[in-house]
Amino acid sequence: MPSRRHTASANRAALSLAILQIGLLAVPLAGAQTRASGPWWPSPHGADDQAGASNYVTPEKILEALQLPRTGQTYELGHFYEADMPQYTSRPFYLNVVPAAPARSEGNNTVHGDYFTGYIGQMGTQFDALGHQGQTLRMADGSYESVFYNGFTEDELTGTNRGQGGLDALGIEHMRPFITRGILIDIAGYKGVATLGPRYEVTLDDIRGSLERQGMSEDTIEQGDAVLLHYGWSAYWTSPSRYNDSRFGVGENEGSPGIGPAVAGWLVSRKVSMVGADSCCVQIMPPTNPGNVHHILFFEEGIGLLENMELKDIARDEVYEFLFLNLTLRIKGATGSPVRPIAVR
Repeated sequence: MPSRRHTASANRAALSLAILQIGLLAVPLAGAQTRASGPWWPSPHGADDQAGASNYVTPEKILEALQLPRTGQTYELGHFYEADMPQYTSRPFYLNVVPAAPARSEGNNTVHGDYFTGYIGQMGTQFDALGHQGQTLRMADGSYESVFYNGFTEDELTGTNRGQGGLDALGIEHMRPFITRGILIDIAGYKGVATLGPRYEVTLDDIRGSLERQGMSEDTIEQGDAVLLHYGWSAYWTSPSRYNDSRFGVGENEGSPGIGPAVAGWLVSRKVSMVGADSCCVQIMPPTNPGNVHHILFFEEGIGLLENMELKDIARDEVYEFLFLNLTLRIKGATGSPVRPIAVR
């Protein structure tokens, strides 16, 4: 009879193989795919679906999540939007408020208004929509197509007006509200450090070890949960070069920590509604292993990413399970959205 240790090792090996197979689904099958069927489509949420894993936030899931708070204490899980925040690549942010006219008599109305120029969703604390990233595939007829979640093609996304006015499909407006159970996985706490190193790739063993440290297990993660990963990386938020502004090797920029394909495949297997982290990209950047984390999450289940979070307070207070609120703006056709994520304990 095999020992418990041998059985546990075998189970882990089987899970790792299953996760690898999930990741391989994102690899194009050369020449085999059509618009109707391909390596990651049609989606398990339906052939016409554009909401992805936000479909898992059902009325029943919401009602269950609303029962979680015990104290009513809230935590801000995002950063301020301001010109000094780190930007991944050269993304502009310009906000101007015209001063009110000089006060000359009592009772006059005074008004301020905002003028903003910049990226709408792809900056600061940002939620990536499913139209954000796709992959070029060779189709059955020999043509090449840029394909996104659920088999939507570039022509379906931007073919009408070449993107003017936004995407025609897979825009952020299709995301359902995230009012669900949040789970924090404190990787930095498990590793006993304030922040992970810039080239640290979070492993499945790290995930399991962190959950065990928190009195949880893999089975704790349920369908529709929002999983947030604490790397401690927001400690460098005020230093764009160190935080990771994409200029690798320039100044203090050595990249940033994050998950790789194996953990992404595990998250897909848990059918979570979204994944967030306190780094620019959730995944390790630059990547260290083959496979694109965004693609694995986007393509398989339509799992959106919430980047550039601030998780130090809930990690400090050991708040590992909570009501999670994250509402994306209904900007028609946008590839992402600014958000104000909140945890309620």
